[in-house]
Amino acid sequence: MAVSQIDNNGVNLGQLGNRNLIVNSAMQVAQRGTSATGVTTNGYRTCDRFQLLISDMGTYTVTQESDAPAGFANSFKVNPTTADASPSAGDYLFVAHKLEGQNLQQLQKGTASAKPVTLSFWVKSYQTGTFQVNMRDEDNARQIGATYNVNSSGVWEYKEITFSGDTTGAFDNDANESSKIEWWLDSGTTFSSGNVPSSWTSSANGDRNAGSTVNLANNTANYWQITGIQLEVGDIATPFEHRSYGDELARCQRYYEVIGSAGTGDIVIGGYANNSTFYETFQFKTEKRAAPTVTKNGTWSTGGTGVSQPQVYNSSKILFRGGVSNVTGPGNAYVNNNNSGCNFTADAEL
Repeated sequence: MAVSQIDNNGVNLGQLGNRNLIVNSAMQVAQRGTSATGVTTNGYRTCDRFQLLISDMGTYTVTQESDAPAGFANSFKVNPTTADASPSAGDYLFVAHKLEGQNLQQLQKGTASAKPVTLSFWVKSYQTGTFQVNMRDEDNARQIGATYNVNSSGVWEYKEITFSGDTTGAFDNDANESSKIEWWLDSGTTFSSGNVPSSWTSSANGDRNAGSTVNLANNTANYWQITGIQLEVGDIATPFEHRSYGDELARCQRYYEVIGSAGTGDIVIGGYANNSTFYETFQFKTEKRAAPTVTKNGTWSTGGTGVSQPQVYNSSKILFRGGVSNVTGPGNAYVNNNNSGCNFTADAEL
């Protein structure tokens, strides 16, 4: 039975657990590292599940910061290191968090009973002014947006935005991207020539950043930080749902996992016969959203003549293969990462 939260006025604030649809919403997990410099292209960097999307809008440093509002320990920060004060029409800069369709079925989108959702977050910016944030339906090419104001430079401010329910177009019930939240930071006129889509409408690029009055890229003194993000069903922003680091890490590893850290020793041990090739599987810590792209980094040691790029079995495990020669009889083979810079990454990001 779901447990609900009742406020001091007797108002039912909804289910206590698993309200927040955002993964890594307090920016606790940063499997890729805590800092990325010289960023000029799209990618997931530092804090897991938050993607910086950029096209010809200067150069950036992206960091996981220990600066955060009371009750939080970390934030996600974007800071230009090469400015672009005159973007071309098609240039853009925004941060996105992507969501699986099967995790959004409770929104009842595309039905007469479609539910509103409320987005809340803490933001800190050097620039004051108006920013735009959108929720997009990637299955049906629809979107809704709103603006929020940063009133004071360099001060953490709390924001709440409610998006109405959409009776048109259901989210697909699968493990693929159905929706994303996008926080716009700068753009050319291709993305700012329309109007803020304050109700659900067909996607139009000109509406995605139409309400913004700020341009993060125009000066290297600028920065933008965010943390404490919550997206929940209903038109009330309830208190933030804090999750343990271990819980959040497992949620992140559904999309991206680092396998092994340099110097930790054997990660696969198996057997082989005379002068043969050994095959051993490695189970992911968390089953992936889909069969991932697995990348081998560094020089690994093996009990044979080398370890190949692993073969992906499925979303649960991968296969290691190594050669064994000049031996008589059966024995044990190993794969370890005692050398510097050794790991595997499994990427199943949306």
